[in-house]
Amino acid sequence: MDPMNVHPYLTFSGNCREAMTFYQRCLGGKLHFQTVGESPLSDKMPPEMKDCILHASLIKGPLRLLASDMVGETGLVSGNAVSLSLTCTSETELRTCFARLAEGGCINCPLQITFWGTLFGTLTDKYGHNWLLNVND
Repeated sequence: MDPMNVHPYLTFSGNCREAMTFYQRCLGGKLHFQTVGESPLSDKMPPEMKDCILHASLIKGPLRLLASDMVGETGLVSGNAVSLSLTCTSETELRTCFARLAEGGCINCPLQITFWGTLFGTLTDKYGHNWLLNVND
């Protein structure tokens, strides 16, 4: 039996495909999309929503990043209450992912050796999502 897991589920407002394709370029993995038009909801949704992403998944080993364009009636509210913590398997992987995720975004804390002894940095990507990256040594 697999252990219980929590996986981040990101919500976008029409640019889910673009964002998830960017994350795949940054992190690697297999990317899958299901549009509203490909789902049983298709007949119940306005025609302009047919190309919106109902569900997306990016999977690379134990990494599962999930997303959708399905924004509720209140609209998309971006905030700093949740961050994505990415633990990499090597310094090279960490530096590569950090540089790619930072493209078009903002580095909040550059990569540096911390007082707890690991390489660590934080950034906000170009879609407004906060990332904490470190290497698992």
